[in-house]
Amino acid sequence: MLIRQSQLGKQGITENFINNLKNQFKHSQVMKIYVLKSASRDRKQIKQFRDELLEKLGKNFTGKIIGFTIILRKWRKARE
Repeated sequence: MLIRQSQLGKQGITENFINNLKNQFKHSQVMKIYVLKSASRDRKQIKQFRDELLEKLGKNFTGKIIGFTIILRKWRKARE
């Protein structure tokens, strides 16, 4: 299984970032997003980033946080 990687920097979540993620998910099911210091070191902010990403990507995605990394997974069927 191919795991792609990306970095979330000080610009935060932009339309370009979302489009890039969607393109990456065409080729893989799992994506690791590293939250850089310039974006945030606050746990609550990282949870907000994850929630915003899941909202913009759709119901076929789930996410979890390990340290300062957001791990997104694409599923074939929508999750509740």
